[in-house]
Amino acid sequence: MSETKEDLKYIQLSNGLPLPRIGFGVFQLKYADCYDLVTAALDAGFRHIDTSEVFGNEDVCGKAVIDWCDRNRVPRTDIILSTKLANCSDYTATRASIRSSLHHLGTYIDIFSIFSPAAGSKARIESWGVMEEFIERGDIRCLGVCNYGIKHLEELYASKPKHLPVINQIELHPFLARDDIVNWCKEHNIVVEAYSPLTHGIRLQDPKLVEIANSIGIDVPRLLLRWSLQKGYVPIVQCTNPDQIRDNLDIFSLRIPKDIEDKITSLDEHWHADSSYDPTICE
Repeated sequence: MSETKEDLKYIQLSNGLPLPRIGFGVFQLKYADCYDLVTAALDAGFRHIDTSEVFGNEDVCGKAVIDWCDRNRVPRTDIILSTKLANCSDYTATRASIRSSLHHLGTYIDIFSIFSPAAGSKARIESWGVMEEFIERGDIRCLGVCNYGIKHLEELYASKPKHLPVINQIELHPFLARDDIVNWCKEHNIVVEAYSPLTHGIRLQDPKLVEIANSIGIDVPRLLLRWSLQKGYVPIVQCTNPDQIRDNLDIFSLRIPKDIEDKITSLDEHWHADSSYDPTICE
């Protein structure tokens, strides 16, 4: 069966929720600019907005989504709004954090994830149980994790949760392949979201990438995003330029030849944009 245009733009999560194949992230965006940039992203065609409690901009993200839907008469259900628990903790603290996110967003949460596994096993499992309660209440549609290594995923599955994670968001780009985590997630029907798919801008002038991009007549950002899609990932991009925001969506008609895709994949160096910390290996 051939894929339709819409099939190419969405992937189905394990709970049946359609997830856009590319998301707009708001990490480190200036608070004063965030409302306008989220609005510009929605105007450009993004339907997945990704924020977090720790980013400090849930309120403007939620307002931008709600206002845009009202103004354009688009159902709120057409937008995927995701946020994250800043720190795993005990029952009371986790419950307070989720309620705070709901209050600031001003709407329900489509995907609520654990931001990092760093708080330890007990806190991770206890926080997950609290998150599941908000699924039952209807405030959250599905749950995910971020920066989880295989041992963290195995631990979560071993706890026999009522609701399994639908995504794992990890740093992922040609210089950091993480095949072990990616393959585990694929085997367990977990969608892999790629943050820093453009290497946080650090490696966009890498001679090898520039040479490959030039060889097929596209720029490096679109090369990286198209590679991410062809690998089956959901890239989360951030941008402060409205024109570039539109360009970042102009990737669905592209196709990188398999030999070029393999060449890009071979660039793996296990290089992190932030070399000081790898959360996927924490205890």
